Amino acid sequence: MGILSWVALSLLLAAFLGVLLFRLVFVPWGTRWGATAEECRARMAGDAFMAESGHGRASIVMTRAISIAAPPSIVSPWLGQLGRGAGFYSYDRLDNGGKRSANHIVSWIPAPALGDSSAIGYLRHLEPGAELAWWAPAESFLGAEGWMATDMRVAAEGKGSRLVIRISGDVLGRTAWLAKRAFMVIDCLMARRQLLEIRQRAERYAERSENRERPETGARDQYQLYEVVFASGDRAGVAGKEHGARFRELAARDLA
Repeated sequence: MGILSWVALSLLLAAFLGVLLFRLVFVPWGTRWGATAEECRARMAGDAFMAESGHGRASIVMTRAISIAAPPSIVSPWLGQLGRGAGFYSYDRLDNGGKRSANHIVSWIPAPALGDSSAIGYLRHLEPGAELAWWAPAESFLGAEGWMATDMRVAAEGKGSRLVIRISGDVLGRTAWLAKRAFMVIDCLMARRQLLEIRQRAERYAERSENRERPETGARDQYQLYEVVFASGDRAGVAGKEHGARFRELAARDLA
């Protein structure tokens, strides 16, 4: 067998091992990080969004969870401002344009309301203090089209809380196979960081209303790059960054 044949065979073997590692190790770890089997099976509000949109059942379902040594009343405000002007509490250089997510409860961010729209879609289901479910329909990603529900639920666990976040949806199009797997890899890494950051904020800072190291300037893009359009019509972030405005138009139509 010639050198080129050995190289080709080695590349094929490396690709096969990579796919096998992804399926057997990374996917089970990343898509169910911290979650129990019962939490993975439990129904959440966002589970119905795909069927309601007319696209059948979700082909992607990723459920992660974490225990937090703070009651739901402390955790909920951090969830309520996530993506709504306070950043996303993950890798800020990657998912927030380099802006540092807030480490306090931002004074000017209003309470969540149905129809609030951000980079992750529009708020379609709301149980104050317990659950928020966002819906992002028909988003382009790597040449494919995707639908995604982001559901965040917090409940009491002893004297603390149990936070469960589920991402569900589907990807269609010629590049769907690649887009789906790329999205899963990226989301697995980002979601784990996000859960850990939420826990740290809730346990370390509780309900603090100011950060003396980074006091509020009043700028609506101080903590978040991507635009958010509140149901009231007020805005935060940088206008035109991501699809907050488009999701707000969809929300006005779908929630009418």
